[in-house]
Amino acid sequence: MALLAVVYANVYFEEDFSKPDYESRWVTSVHRPATERGKVGLSAGKYFTNEEEEKGLQTQEDARFYTISAEFPEFSSKDKTLVLQYSLKQDQGIDCGGGYVKLHPTGLNQKDYNGDSEYNIMFGPDICGGTRRTHVILNKRGKNHLIREDIPTETDTYTHVYTLVLKPDNSFTVLTDGKESRKGTIEDAFDILEPKKIKDPSKSKPSDWVDEQYIDDPTDVKPEGYDAIPQEVDDPDAEKPVDWDDELDGAWEAPRIPNPEYKGPWRPKKIENSAYKGEWIHPMIDNPAFEADPTLYAFDSLSSIGIEIWQVKSGSVFDNFLVTDSEAEAESRREAILKRAAGEKAAEEISQKSKSENAEPEEDEHDDHDHDDQKEDL
Repeated sequence: MALLAVVYANVYFEEDFSKPDYESRWVTSVHRPATERGKVGLSAGKYFTNEEEEKGLQTQEDARFYTISAEFPEFSSKDKTLVLQYSLKQDQGIDCGGGYVKLHPTGLNQKDYNGDSEYNIMFGPDICGGTRRTHVILNKRGKNHLIREDIPTETDTYTHVYTLVLKPDNSFTVLTDGKESRKGTIEDAFDILEPKKIKDPSKSKPSDWVDEQYIDDPTDVKPEGYDAIPQEVDDPDAEKPVDWDDELDGAWEAPRIPNPEYKGPWRPKKIENSAYKGEWIHPMIDNPAFEADPTLYAFDSLSSIGIEIWQVKSGSVFDNFLVTDSEAEAESRREAILKRAAGEKAAEEISQKSKSENAEPEEDEHDDHDHDDQKEDL
């Protein structure tokens, strides 16, 4: 059955840059001035196990926008599973920039592709300062809906495979290197539909409801003389300098220090409120505006994939794009990608070791100086 699933899988788009003339399949937008557009090229990055197999589309200029897209025959994902998968190597140790991709409906003007171009799905890493997440945004009912809870993303310099699965039961799964990063229903994870429940507008908190759990102790009395305690006092250890001249320097005053006896403004102790009824919870009712939508997973038109990002530091390698209706097909390809990528860390370690071994030893100026001194002594 697994073999049959692979055989009958629909692969709507695939790109691993192994075929020549990728420029004939990918169109770079000229929407922005040339000085703002970053150049791309094929590269396997710094470390790899098979350079030819691991070449992908690499961003190659710092502080630039990257806007490039590729078309494929239009299809609808209605009544189908939709899988979007690609690999990404943030070879530069990215500190601020996007690493996500977008799926677009038919009609994308590739030459004028920009941040305002309509898209169906935006998926992948976004890293800048404290923001470090894997985006999942679905465009529904004319609005872009970001998943409610952030999904952690990878931040190292090795290749990772990101997979988004949307199913006809309105469920979704996000995988990172084949491991589940987030799973749930589109209805629960995105604010697309009206909420199922709302606060009952006919109900309000009773005027006599007591929700203060603790109150001031009416029997607690401020100690006599409490307010007379000063915040600061003269430093008892300070002494008038021996060279202090009262006529020239004025009357000497000891420096002030915080008073250890001062306890701040007086407040009575707190005790439990015997009239406390607990936190008032607003009664909920079914929302009359809620309408279930069994097609949240589906898009009527899908016909292009694009990268539309800004990067402060370039060097990201996008590769192994796949749009299919088969999770098995995606898994098979993912395993092959990760198998190749497994050697990146070893290749880096070998390279660093080689550099260390071939580095010329630094001259010890101290030793040379001692040698000269010895010659002088002789």
